[in-house]
Amino acid sequence: MKTVVILFGGKSSEYEVSLSSASAAYANIDKSAYDVRLVGITRDGRFYYYEGKPELIAEDKWTEDKIYPLSVDLSRGTMTYEKDGKTVDLRADAVLPMIHGKFCEDGTMQGMFAVAGIPVVGCDCQSSAVCMDKVVAKSIVAVNSDIHLAKMVVVKAADVTDGDSVDKIREKCEKKLGYPMFVKPSRAGSSVGVTKVKTAEKFSAALLAALKEDDKVLIEEAIVGKEIEVAVMEEKGRYTVGGPAEIDSGAEFYDYEAKYISDVSSFYLPARISEEKQLEVRQDAVTIFKSLDCKGFARVDFFCTNDGEIIFNEINNLPGFTPISMFPKMMINEGISYSELLDRLVKTVL
Repeated sequence: MKTVVILFGGKSSEYEVSLSSASAAYANIDKSAYDVRLVGITRDGRFYYYEGKPELIAEDKWTEDKIYPLSVDLSRGTMTYEKDGKTVDLRADAVLPMIHGKFCEDGTMQGMFAVAGIPVVGCDCQSSAVCMDKVVAKSIVAVNSDIHLAKMVVVKAADVTDGDSVDKIREKCEKKLGYPMFVKPSRAGSSVGVTKVKTAEKFSAALLAALKEDDKVLIEEAIVGKEIEVAVMEEKGRYTVGGPAEIDSGAEFYDYEAKYISDVSSFYLPARISEEKQLEVRQDAVTIFKSLDCKGFARVDFFCTNDGEIIFNEINNLPGFTPISMFPKMMINEGISYSELLDRLVKTVL
């Protein structure tokens, strides 16, 4: 029986989302087919082998149960933990990462496991890093396709030296983008640090909020239209596409609270766009997936404007797997159960 390690937690601001995703994944993975183990990472980056009650993960009480300090032995390709005074080697056939945001979705975790020779489900180190960086991802898509993008301005932390520099950046954005505009970290997920700026007075605070999450900030024009999401699964060169789904955030935009906390958002599956546009956005999703050299799975997000223009928004190479997340919902709508989805994803690296 193959051993699959579900990885959860981590130092990202999306820690809570990771716990929910991992809890759902553990509940749905076929334990008669795999020897499923759990490895958690605390908010301050400590690794633990977890043998406690699975239900405590979603409640963020897992560190109060049976945990054992763990490290990844890069030279021997094992995960090693201490239990009852003994050193135990855990040899994983596959790691299923359920960590969103920095220190996993950005490819850092994949790089560590690649050095150890331990297969990880999903994008590898390079494609994860590319997808996580919105500026880099959009630049590559622009070069490799004719898919439309929003107008944008890129700001580095080094560009922000004083109030005058912020004013100059704001004036550049006003001239190129106009109001409203979105100010967002280039390398963060789940809309953390994202602000919709409607007036000049709000610009400085929005820029500083984004810089708290990342030292590179993407500022884009606001696109008026439907928010569309597409799920893509790649199985050794074979692609399955789920969706498109339409997100009605019920708020200013689909921010962290609307995604995971409040109940104001709703969705339509399939999206309320023509069959022609549904086909177009599905094809565009695969094109983007291939352009960014993705593997395993990703969710690709778009806007569809009132006049039917499809605009690429971003790609999520480790999308949420919580009970309310759109990636599994879209695949379930394609006739693939949550359990089958996990099984097929794990098999991509076995």
